[in-house]
Amino acid sequence: MHFDAVVIGAGFAGLYQLLCLRDRLGLKVQVIEAGGDLGGTWYWNRYPGARCDSESHAYRYFFSRELAAEWQASERYPGPAEIRAYLDHVARKFDLRRDIRFNTRVAAAHFDQAAGLWRIQTEAGGRCTAAFLITAVGCLSSANVPAIAGLADFRGKWYHTGQWPHEGVDFRGKRVGQIGTGSTGIQAAPVIAQSAAHLTVFQRTANYSVPARNAPLAPEFKRWAREHFEQIREIVQSTLNGHAFRIEQRNVADVTPAERQAIYEAAWEKGGLQFRATFKDLLTDRAANATAAEFLKARIRAVVKDPATAEALADIDHPYAAKRPPIDTDYFETFNRPNVTLVNLRQDPIECITAQGIRTKSSRHPLDIIVFATGFDALTGPLLKMDIRGRGGRSLREDWKGGPSTYLGLQVPGYPNLFTITGPGSPSVLTNMPVAIEQHVEWITECIGHLRKTGMATVEASDTAATAWGAQVDEAARATLLWDAKHSWYFGANVAGKPQVFMPYAGGLNKYRKICQGIAARGYEGFVLARA
Repeated sequence: MHFDAVVIGAGFAGLYQLLCLRDRLGLKVQVIEAGGDLGGTWYWNRYPGARCDSESHAYRYFFSRELAAEWQASERYPGPAEIRAYLDHVARKFDLRRDIRFNTRVAAAHFDQAAGLWRIQTEAGGRCTAAFLITAVGCLSSANVPAIAGLADFRGKWYHTGQWPHEGVDFRGKRVGQIGTGSTGIQAAPVIAQSAAHLTVFQRTANYSVPARNAPLAPEFKRWAREHFEQIREIVQSTLNGHAFRIEQRNVADVTPAERQAIYEAAWEKGGLQFRATFKDLLTDRAANATAAEFLKARIRAVVKDPATAEALADIDHPYAAKRPPIDTDYFETFNRPNVTLVNLRQDPIECITAQGIRTKSSRHPLDIIVFATGFDALTGPLLKMDIRGRGGRSLREDWKGGPSTYLGLQVPGYPNLFTITGPGSPSVLTNMPVAIEQHVEWITECIGHLRKTGMATVEASDTAATAWGAQVDEAARATLLWDAKHSWYFGANVAGKPQVFMPYAGGLNKYRKICQGIAARGYEGFVLARA
């Protein structure tokens, strides 16, 4: 079957792309989704404690005031079930499900140069063709299970947080080992500890975290959010990271130490990601960042009662927010429980997994369940799991062996009419994702509309433009302290053998939006448009 466009993925990106292409441009569109229902990342992420770290009044679509008035989340930070319910509401409102094929995973997509179209094949052998191929596969959807020797010998059960069983996991009476203390591990540990007989947390990299202060939304706040929809939309679309708050326009050195302490105290009590918005130079000045880092480390030492455990948790080797900054509910308090143990892998590394549990250099840890909170093969992983081939049969896997090369994170040279929503080289994971997704989807829609209006058949990023953009991505990262955390998954450091390249654009979503608008206004500068 032939379609004007095939979209891969039915999360926030895929649903909005379907709506825009089908209802605004009148195209025949098919969405192909590997999962059994809507949700994208949130279809798979159901681990204990899973919760969005963007506030619910900002973690939504902003293309429709009517939609915003119809749906409001119940909590400050929505959980997976509520996010899926929201997307179901969107799908029902706009009748999207009729154009989505669930439980279908794309295995390959090859560009047929002679025919000028994409040939798509699913793992089950299904085939279709499309003029345009748009990947909406998510940045954090390819689970990373580390290759630890002996995993196949383990007689207990093991799970990855990104592939959590929909029926849940019963930890009662079980000895549980959790590997990983990033955002996911910080959310999961407190909940697992509540029911497990014992939880052992294996920490390779100590991490900062600020309390989420999650709570049900008050009726007054819900009313305010409804009445100030345009104001909230203007803020998320004009800020650096797409959140519904602005970064304070002051530097750390502009205030006295006592004033700074009071500012940090207030931000800690308020909770959430706004802590990093207290001063504008936290991510550009090492001395400024050190003040926030020391405040947070002092908080860890104040909360955790055992001095050795506290020091291990506070032994953080990167600037605050140079890696993804977690927010939590009672994470550090969890280490005061009698049934929780921390293993510092920097001092006592894992040697192997055995039939009975995990063996470190100095100890054996008997376990019934192992939880891998080890994150994802971010940004590139979901794309490279498919066999994507462009002009002349060139392979994306081969082309990206040294790291991803894109123009704006939207297109790859040599792959005509292939668009990558929030692909590597775009702000993506450094932002509140639905806002970045809307910007990409609307740009792609306008681009395809322009092609059809002008009689053009293909659009393709030029090599020159992609090379120049890669240099801009690199330059933007080097201007921040993000560059200091080379062991971050922003660089792909969590995946063995992955090229160490800083992947997202760190120049800000607001600046990026203007860059994209300017390129389109100048006749899609850097793209090659061609007739059939």
